[in-house]
Amino acid sequence: MLQAQKTHAISGLGRGNRSLDQTTLGLLLAKHRGVRHKMVLPRLKLKDVLAWADAHRRRTGKWPAMATGGIPEAPGETWHKIDSAFRRRADWHGARWHGKRTSLANILATYRNKSHPFHLPRLTIKQVLAWADDHHRRTGRYPTKTSGAVRGAAGENWKKICQALVGGYRGLRGNTSLPQLLEERCGVRNIQRLPRLTIMQILKWADAHRKRTRRWPLALSGSIPRSGGETWTGIQVALSLGGRGLRSGNTIAKVLDRHRGVRNTGDLPALRIQQILRWADGHHKRTGKWPTKRSGAVPQTRGEKWSAIHSCLQEGLRGLHKGSSLPRLLSKHRGVRNHMDLPKLSTQQILKWVDAYYKREKCWPQHNSGKIPGTNGELWVSINRTLKKGTRGMSGGWSLARFLNRYRRPERGL
Repeated sequence: MLQAQKTHAISGLGRGNRSLDQTTLGLLLAKHRGVRHKMVLPRLKLKDVLAWADAHRRRTGKWPAMATGGIPEAPGETWHKIDSAFRRRADWHGARWHGKRTSLANILATYRNKSHPFHLPRLTIKQVLAWADDHHRRTGRYPTKTSGAVRGAAGENWKKICQALVGGYRGLRGNTSLPQLLEERCGVRNIQRLPRLTIMQILKWADAHRKRTRRWPLALSGSIPRSGGETWTGIQVALSLGGRGLRSGNTIAKVLDRHRGVRNTGDLPALRIQQILRWADGHHKRTGKWPTKRSGAVPQTRGEKWSAIHSCLQEGLRGLHKGSSLPRLLSKHRGVRNHMDLPKLSTQQILKWVDAYYKREKCWPQHNSGKIPGTNGELWVSINRTLKKGTRGMSGGWSLARFLNRYRRPERGL
């Protein structure tokens, strides 16, 4: 019942019935309670708008624009609403600005000396170059469109200058850019119009780099002296992606491999087991020893090393199967003793070696009796250690002497 009465009273406001003036609830609250209503907004005063703008600049360091957002000093107001009010005619119903039609940008340009985005002063190439030289003196670099404000030129920034150069605004001829201007007038390298490259030119720079540093260049070798600003990173990108007169799919390493015979570690040839064994046989013939991963370079090869071959066998690289190693390979194909993968021992096997030793020497072996004939590098000291530690399939806690006392009962004291 109460809700129906409220609805009927509000309807009466709209129709002007029940001794009420014709109005709306929103207008009634705006008039008597100060509630904000879009049809009865307060008039704008120039001093208030300028005060709000000054407060915004103190907070942010920038003057407000139409898209800046709300105004903390005036709840409900936004800079977009302020700009719209300035643009309406004074005789428009509900107009809040009764002065000459204008805009927020014009107000700030007139009363706060802020540059107007559509009424900027004319520019000359001479002036732009003077600002660029000053920027270079201060920073060591020439400006780009992201270099921010122009020092000593109120309201100017390099982005606006770039736009004027491209579009032909503010008295400039257009169809150019800041990088092109600096390239033509100051000789600054323009990354948008880099000169063409050739393989022969790259090789000349590579030869000079090796002569200077005793090393061939890499992609991270830095700048190239006397090249007009080229870097080895830029050369790598041009070779890889193509452009600047080069075909894509190349690298510095591939170019040096093809034209200077430099080993390309990123594209090594496949390895074969028989090839590795031939290198190992050659090493054994020269030195009397089989190679290990610490044996250094492999002679008469293009940069091969035994450490790299060992890694390839372990990791399954360069066409080899994974899970092997150089000692395992030599153990399998050349019978070389592999200390990392020794065969298991048994009590019967050790007793055979003991009996053979007694038959030859007429005494029992000791831990310092040297090599065991007819074996692949077995030593009595190794047998003694194995019996003590319990490795290679033995139980441990023994020694060679205790072992002989139990199984062959030699005379006391051995």
